[in-house]
Amino acid sequence: MGVGRRLAAAAVLTAGAVLASGLVSGHAAGTQRSDLAGGAGGASAVVTIHTTPVSARTAVTPFTAPHVSLKIGAKGAAVKQLQTRLRELGYAPGKIDSRYGGTTQSAVWAFQKVQGLSPTSTVSARTWRALENPKAPQILVPKGKPDRVEVNLTKQIAVLYQAGQVKLITHISSGSGIPYCETATWQGKVQRFCGDARTPTGDFKTTWRRSGWHKSYLGQLYNPIFFNGGIALHGALSVPLAPASHGCVRLPMHVAEALPTLLGTGVPVHVRGKFQR
Repeated sequence: MGVGRRLAAAAVLTAGAVLASGLVSGHAAGTQRSDLAGGAGGASAVVTIHTTPVSARTAVTPFTAPHVSLKIGAKGAAVKQLQTRLRELGYAPGKIDSRYGGTTQSAVWAFQKVQGLSPTSTVSARTWRALENPKAPQILVPKGKPDRVEVNLTKQIAVLYQAGQVKLITHISSGSGIPYCETATWQGKVQRFCGDARTPTGDFKTTWRRSGWHKSYLGQLYNPIFFNGGIALHGALSVPLAPASHGCVRLPMHVAEALPTLLGTGVPVHVRGKFQR
């Protein structure tokens, strides 16, 4: 089966936090369209995660914004400035290619949420001003281990710390909180699975993981890193602005592609907050 057909099949099987629900485009639908639609196998070509811990700098590098309005599909020098600035601040806009696509949009959303702005795919005056004078993400566990992940359910972001410094800030979509019952064939039997679609708060640690697409009883997960039983950080083809999963923490595909090389086993994962619809 070709890469495109495999992804299409995965999209049909995927749903909720333990799966990817399919490739959806358009901000009106509240989803993040992945630039990696050509297949996970080619994802590494556009994956570039911030390599220098943000707080290792004595001060944030000065930045003068172009202050031009940008929307999905925009191209040019202003987009390149946006991507470069986001990466510098610890976000993951994907390849610095002067094209405003889905990977850059997910980084814009994460940045806007950290700054207290309503997330939107449009980059206008308020977002540019915040890029000139950015706020750091709120520290959820001030006395946490130097290497840890903090999942902020209220803002729908996750922050990876290494050596006590911000390594990566990403947009997420956590459990919807809407109870579900679904029938699936699992281990050769037709079974019914029910749950509350909630991402539990608390203190956990990363445990086992799988590379590539992993089949769960509720669907497919990309590069899952489990931290609380069957709940994982994992890539999904759809990462909407509102919580939409069965309980896992959905990540943009390009972030999930790079995360296994950044996040080891036994690393604390702290989940805090509650999303208000």
